Order: sequence, then C-alpha cells, then structure tokens
Amino acid sequence: MQAVRHWLPAAICAGGVLLIVVTGGSTEGWEGGFLVISAGLSVWMLNVFYRLSVRGDRERDVEDEARAFYDEHGHWPDEPPPPAPPARPVPGQGTARVPRHGGRRRR
Repeated sequence: MQAVRHWLPAAICAGGVLLIVVTGGSTEGWEGGFLVISAGLSVWMLNVFYRLSVRGDRERDVEDEARAFYDEHGHWPDEPPPPAPPARPVPGQGTARVPRHGGRRRR
C-alpha cells in the first residue's frame, strides 16, 4: 500500500524531472516534464482524497459501535458505569421501625 500512496507518485514526478534533464532543458522538455510531474501530483492527491473519505467511514463505524454499547449497558464506553442505586429495604425482613417521638410512648 505504501508503494501506491507514496512511491508511485514520487516515481512519476521523478520521471518528469528526468524528462526535463534528458531533453537538455528544451521548451518541449520543460512542457512534457511539467505535464508528467503534474500527473504524479494528481496521483498523490487522489490518494489523499481517498484516505480522507475512508477515515470518515471508520469514524462512523466507531460511533455506531459506541451507540450499540450505550444501548446495551446504559453508559458510553469511555465513561465509568453509573453507581448502582441503593437497595430498598423489603418490609418485614429485619427492618426495625423507629417511632417518631423519640422512643417514648404517649399516654
């Protein structure tokens, strides 16, 4: 993949420079050389644009995975889970009722 992204455009541009040098700097050599160099730069720009478009797809996939995690667990993956709510006492199982008047009975 590195060959297509970096080395192919560099080789095409180097071919353009070589064309200018081989023709001895003639007008046709300069014109042809710059056309070949611009073709190499076009290949490089197409690779850059493709990489930018693919990055958007990856970010969308990561966001979809995070939303699925939130739907399943109730919090985002990069956040700690919320604390569990306190347990509510069940009536009749070890709960002592404390009178409101300080423990004394009224008569």
